[in-house]
Amino acid sequence: MPYGYNGKILHVNLNDSSYKIEEPSENFYRTYVGGGGLSAYYLLKGLKPGTDPLGEDNILVVALSVITGAPLSGFSRYTLAAKSPLTGGFAETEAGGYFGPELKFSGFDAIVIKGKAPAPVYLWIKNGHLEIRDAAAVWGLENGDALDRIREEVGEPKARVASIGPAGERQVLFSNVMNECSHANGRTGMGAVLGSKNLKAVACRGDSKNIEFADPDTVKELVSWHNNRIKTHQPNINYSKYGTPMFVMGLNAAGILPTRNFNAGVFKGAEKIGIPGYEKILKRAGTCYRCAAACKRVVDVPNVNPRYGGPEYECLGAFGSLCGIDDIYSISKANEMCNRYGLDVISTGAVVAFAMECFEENVLTESDNDGRKVLFGDAEGMLDLVEKINARQGLGDTLALGVKRAAKIIGNGAERFAFTIKGQEIPLHDPRGKTGVGLSYALSPTGADHMETPHDTAFIGDGVNFIKPLGLLDPTEPVRLNEAKVRFFKQGQFCWSMNNLLGICNFVAAPLLALKLEKIVEAVRAITGWETNLWELIRAAERSEVMMRVFNNREGFSPKDDRLIRRFHEPLPDGPSKGNYINENDLKNAIHLYYDMMGWDSEGKPTRGKLIDLNLDWLPEAQSHE
Repeated sequence: MPYGYNGKILHVNLNDSSYKIEEPSENFYRTYVGGGGLSAYYLLKGLKPGTDPLGEDNILVVALSVITGAPLSGFSRYTLAAKSPLTGGFAETEAGGYFGPELKFSGFDAIVIKGKAPAPVYLWIKNGHLEIRDAAAVWGLENGDALDRIREEVGEPKARVASIGPAGERQVLFSNVMNECSHANGRTGMGAVLGSKNLKAVACRGDSKNIEFADPDTVKELVSWHNNRIKTHQPNINYSKYGTPMFVMGLNAAGILPTRNFNAGVFKGAEKIGIPGYEKILKRAGTCYRCAAACKRVVDVPNVNPRYGGPEYECLGAFGSLCGIDDIYSISKANEMCNRYGLDVISTGAVVAFAMECFEENVLTESDNDGRKVLFGDAEGMLDLVEKINARQGLGDTLALGVKRAAKIIGNGAERFAFTIKGQEIPLHDPRGKTGVGLSYALSPTGADHMETPHDTAFIGDGVNFIKPLGLLDPTEPVRLNEAKVRFFKQGQFCWSMNNLLGICNFVAAPLLALKLEKIVEAVRAITGWETNLWELIRAAERSEVMMRVFNNREGFSPKDDRLIRRFHEPLPDGPSKGNYINENDLKNAIHLYYDMMGWDSEGKPTRGKLIDLNLDWLPEAQSHE
């Protein structure tokens, strides 16, 4: 019998409301583990290249891991994956909260969803049983109202619900999926995929909260050890005390806080949106299932519903410095609106900043937006554009397609200010001060992603001690882009990919945070009973990265898509990082060195030998001798 997981995967066909339960072998779980690895397997197996991301043939995977729901801090994350309507490539996005563990308790390790329902529905899963319910009364509701209504309909006030808001129903290409109103599967447009399938939500409840572990005594010891270390490990103390808003002042002091659509790295209003300003609105800390870190923020702001949490760093950067706005109250409102409507805060803020620069440069005029220009610093105009994006009205209907597509529609030189990688908007970290993040943006299979590898600025000086267990023995040089940086990126990528496979939050785990690498391995052994080690888990991480790359190669992606935006190749104009830029030739050389280190050819395609080495011989690419 399996320990730590159910050994059951639910397959649902919305076309005819049929379903079946698959019971894979233990070797299957050891090979793909969970998260993006499990998702990539089902997408590569079941999805034809060229499939319309918003068509009924797209496949949506909800994936846990073999250890999701264990009572350790940070073991709560789950993955949504599909073909992205935003990028046309592989999409995965993770979220914490309470939904992932509850799905595990309800009897399944993953859900594979195909087809399109004839009319709106939601899935109700309880104790291993599925109902496909009519969502007519829920369709059109914002996320908080949908949560309340679904709980009322199923008669379970503690049911956990992952839902889309009106933005997903209207298929805004960067719409997200929210669970419990404040935990987001934010990136890659998964809300639009659910909307295209007439799927409003997945709700679940399990009466038994006790997963059987192979070694429950060791699990109990690990829980105590980890929670105590969170209280004493300085990086975790900072997360608990300040949350991610602490990054605003640090990045501004370094001169790499994205400002005015990446025109600058210093924002004069940083104190108003960073910790000094945030402390004026902070109500309390929030957390995820059984997590002692409590890094999430809940704010007390007039006309902002606290059930939608508070702005995290990415939101503060997206609606704050990137838009030239220093009004913490308006930023908090934008965060609430995104969570109510189901919009990714990063892409929404980026598309507003793009529009602002277009207005600044007279690419857009008053006539394009109901007689009003929206310039940098215009908080009221920013909120108005968020409203229009959700409603898909006026200029908002164009912006709802994302920066890349919007720029083509607007024309008149708008593409000069449209910044995406593989079609996805850029997160709020300027790689001109930390080039490892630049490699993350260029090489992430999902488009620009700041969670692809640990950020190099954390490992200068004595910080190198955190990454020595990865075989990285020398401190990083944040602004260098050399062979050592590629090695750092590759090993760090595998580490964070392993965390994603296992559904472990990076904010409580290696390499920087409290849960050490050897403790991660100990947890997997104690929960599953597997005689495993770090080598096997890192191999699984590499396998998932390679499968995602194969998926994108099939969809026509090539080295030309592994790039950065032009502004990152231009010097920062002022501040402590003045003059910093990323050399295009250095980037190109680093990317091709990465291909070589990964066992990929010059076109970025994993070789036949690499696929066979990773037990991926079932892929057609591994069977070809060409």
